[in-house]
Amino acid sequence: MASVTLEHLTKTYPNGFISVNDVSLHIEDGEFVIFHGPSGCGKSTILRMIGGLEDITSGEIYLGKDLLNDILPRDRRLAMAFQNYTLYRHFNAYDNMALGLRLRDLPRAVIDSRVKMAAKFFGITGVLDKKIKSLSETDKQRVALGRAIVCQPKVLLVDEDFARQNDKRRMEMLGDILEINETLGITVLYVTNDEQEALALNKKVIFMKDGIITDIR
Repeated sequence: MASVTLEHLTKTYPNGFISVNDVSLHIEDGEFVIFHGPSGCGKSTILRMIGGLEDITSGEIYLGKDLLNDILPRDRRLAMAFQNYTLYRHFNAYDNMALGLRLRDLPRAVIDSRVKMAAKFFGITGVLDKKIKSLSETDKQRVALGRAIVCQPKVLLVDEDFARQNDKRRMEMLGDILEINETLGITVLYVTNDEQEALALNKKVIFMKDGIITDIR
């Protein structure tokens, strides 16, 4: 199961600021869920705690029935697309997408199959042998998403800043993650400040303010 459950999740920083305040939420397997609210409301902090990039002050996070609190980020069946692509400019697109699989010591044939399938899914087969520095921003974005799905995650976490460059690329990215959700069945958690965008996607929206959930539509 790729459901995500938050139980009384809280994040308090050393200066006393409460970023996330006793949040409980259940996200079903295969759902596309949007977290919306003003900057500083805690929505990105929740994604970062799910991904293991932020320590949890109190509460529990479950992936299916598995408690994630003490599991290292690399061992969680999650993929993250945050802020920058963190692609290696001296690698080509293929090697960037294959890197995580190589670190897991998967057989070469498995790696090759997964990378080529992901490239076909995103329409970037023709750029696999090109260095990252020579790619368009759209192709870089798709290489980063391809690198995420080749690891066959149960959940994809996407921060709005992943497509921060312009509206056109943002819409392309939204189309890609909707396709990931609908075609591959991967649960998607997406963070945005844009209320119009959040409602236009016609998916479940979690409204947040001051670290708490104020509404769910």
